[in-house]
Amino acid sequence: MSIALRPLRLPEDYAQLAELLNTYWSEPTTAERLEEDDAKLYEVGHTYIDDNGLLAGYDRVRQVAVTEQGVIVGFVWAWRAPWTEPGHLNSTLIVAKQHSNQGVGQLLLRHVTNWGIKLGATLLVMEIWDDSPESLQFAERRGFIVERHSFQSVLDMEKVDLVSMNDHDLFRALECEGVRFSTLAHEAEESSEQRLYELYKETLQDIPGHTGEVPAIDEWRKWYLKVDGYAPEQVIIAIDGDKYVGVSNVLHNQLTNGMYHEYTGVSRAYRGRKIALGLKIKAIELAKQRNAAYIRTDNDSTNEPILRINRRLGYAPLRGKNRIIAKLQDVWNRVQGGQG
Repeated sequence: MSIALRPLRLPEDYAQLAELLNTYWSEPTTAERLEEDDAKLYEVGHTYIDDNGLLAGYDRVRQVAVTEQGVIVGFVWAWRAPWTEPGHLNSTLIVAKQHSNQGVGQLLLRHVTNWGIKLGATLLVMEIWDDSPESLQFAERRGFIVERHSFQSVLDMEKVDLVSMNDHDLFRALECEGVRFSTLAHEAEESSEQRLYELYKETLQDIPGHTGEVPAIDEWRKWYLKVDGYAPEQVIIAIDGDKYVGVSNVLHNQLTNGMYHEYTGVSRAYRGRKIALGLKIKAIELAKQRNAAYIRTDNDSTNEPILRINRRLGYAPLRGKNRIIAKLQDVWNRVQGGQG
């Protein structure tokens, strides 16, 4: 079967692309959601080489692999955000299962590697599921190594007993220390988002596996607050006086009636006081109130404090992801010929 590469055509490709992405992503998406996300992005990229000789700035490329009948059987997306680590290029590569081992992955990877080298990038970063040994073998043959591992966990809300889970002593102790729990909807002051952003700025840098800079506040709003499933009443905040000291942002997926922990962080000076546990319990209470089917989360394998909390609350482990990295030139040297 003949396979050809071409640029993504929008909006006509959204429906097929969503179908392909839903074979890979944990949380399903729709053509409408993809179009909404695209509306947030720049139309023309701007990259440059910084003072250290590394690629900086932002740009992206998207290609699909199609059959003679025009069916999308593969997709690659490579991008840099303004806050991406200098020199790095992020990428997602997906091949339809029925078309694996037919050279589709090789074609897509060759295209994106060539694009990245011309751009001036030096390192390519991808993620692959840890229950797909064939994907890891494909990557390793082309110069990738595993850099980090992350866990997925899920809490089945039907199995949750809030009475036994709710730690009243914990919340009483925190209240005596001056820490209260609220939501962004209840803290509807002009400075609320700015204070929340400052908390993200501090805590994001401490998340195991986080790379690059913290986005500017306007970009942070787009990618952390103005996303599908967001609601200010689902942003749970721990507050000491007027200082935001902890946050758990939970998104709701209407397609599955599930909720997802988009982010949980506690200010450095307040760690070790079980505030993260309190935030997690409040999120579970919220999910119960919404009659959600589940809550899902992703955590780096080295983030033992959060993993310990998840286990205590009954989260069950799912498959995880490997973050893999490779020097672009090494990948290019291996993908110029052969099949993948």
